[in-house]
Amino acid sequence: MRPVALPRFVAPLLLIGGILLVASCNQRRDIGPVVVSAIGPGPVLTDPARGALSGPARLLLDSTAQGLVRFDAVGQIAPGLAERWIVIDNGMSYIFRLREAEWSDGSRVTAAQIVERLRRQIAPRSRNPLRPYLTAVDEIVEMTPQVIEVRLKRPRPDLLKLFAQPELALLLDRPPRGTGPFRVAPSGKNGTLLTPAFDPARATSDDVEEPGPEQSVQLIGERSARAIVRFAERQSDLVSGGTFVDWPLLKFVEIAPANFRLDPAEGLFGFAIVNREGFLADADNRAALSQVIDRIAIVSAFAPGWQATEQILPAALDSAANPSIASWATLSPAQRREGARARVRRWKASHDRTITIRIALPSGPGATILYGFVGAALRSIGLTPQRVSRDAPADLRLIDSVAPYDSARWYLATACQPCGEDVEGALNAARDADSLSERAQRIAEADALVNEDAAFIPIARPLRWSLVALRLSRWQGNGRAWHPLNELRTNTR
Repeated sequence: MRPVALPRFVAPLLLIGGILLVASCNQRRDIGPVVVSAIGPGPVLTDPARGALSGPARLLLDSTAQGLVRFDAVGQIAPGLAERWIVIDNGMSYIFRLREAEWSDGSRVTAAQIVERLRRQIAPRSRNPLRPYLTAVDEIVEMTPQVIEVRLKRPRPDLLKLFAQPELALLLDRPPRGTGPFRVAPSGKNGTLLTPAFDPARATSDDVEEPGPEQSVQLIGERSARAIVRFAERQSDLVSGGTFVDWPLLKFVEIAPANFRLDPAEGLFGFAIVNREGFLADADNRAALSQVIDRIAIVSAFAPGWQATEQILPAALDSAANPSIASWATLSPAQRREGARARVRRWKASHDRTITIRIALPSGPGATILYGFVGAALRSIGLTPQRVSRDAPADLRLIDSVAPYDSARWYLATACQPCGEDVEGALNAARDADSLSERAQRIAEADALVNEDAAFIPIARPLRWSLVALRLSRWQGNGRAWHPLNELRTNTR
């Protein structure tokens, strides 16, 4: 019998399976620093104005620097550098009172420093990934040494959710240093040791104890396979940042149900149609690609409970209308396939050539499984799929992003890469609307136009998973899929 060739990704999976047969489900002792494996490259503390950050780098920035506000364990807004705030002038002005805080070098935080660093993040030359969603900010001014004001051109009720993102954490330069809640401590061990920062506002009475080692965190950035091995061997307490790409690795390790967690993440998971030439120049042809994909089969191959979707918006959010639904959504699977096949046949008959669809995906076993389903669907209607790397020229490019805030405009603008001129005009009109009611109406119009334009193939909401030791009693799943390292365990000291 001839040997069967295995896919390239199977070998490392078999290695993991050979090493790990069972992961104990017993609760680990709550001693020593919390060890966190974040999936991705080793974290480096970097100014977000320089560009997008990896998952481990976002965790490091959020842990050692704060913005005006931050997210708590359940993804809600909590005080950061601002101890309180008010919104006045019909939502056109946010006033923040700063708490007493120190930079990691011991110098006091001032309102002037905060104003200068916030301005840097939203400046035209900034590469901060949140800058496109902060165009409503008109001015950031120092009112007193403890108070700053953010003045808007247009009302934005979701502004605090953007300010809570790690990308708007504030650093001093050269070397970069923040205000906590952790400081980077010297450590000869693997990863970065984070110890609780001194809080100048805390009580100085004798009953205030110094934080013990359990309040510290050892942050490691590494590949998903190594992170899973480390957790199963009880050498870490948390694996953070898991996505659909890494999901198949978990099948080779027995993880106790108490340790395995899924986030109810909100965002986009699907394909942007990034090429509009040839067969894809026609909106009905683009829609044919979307209608033939079996979303239920895809999500069933991954996580139990992962929900498929055929629409871009999860709900109305700040739109004046319910989410638009594609015209083919009411058809049976057989009707969808036959309609798509007919469009491909007609195009081939008039152009006399094959149609190759290049699909840009990240590397990893989950992406290989996804490509198998999508490629088979396209072949079934007469198209020729071709997998290409994540950043290569492509016709379809995967978008797998958690929404930073709850606006329908974020979903539509992120899905449009690119969209038609009418859609772009409607999205710009929504961005520039002078009132919330006008904005809601413009977003509804943009949603309808995006649906007609067939610029995006929605498949599901983002899949985000973690492995969590029971000592991390405060870890909670949330729609932001964000878990601050100072919100993992109960302080028992």
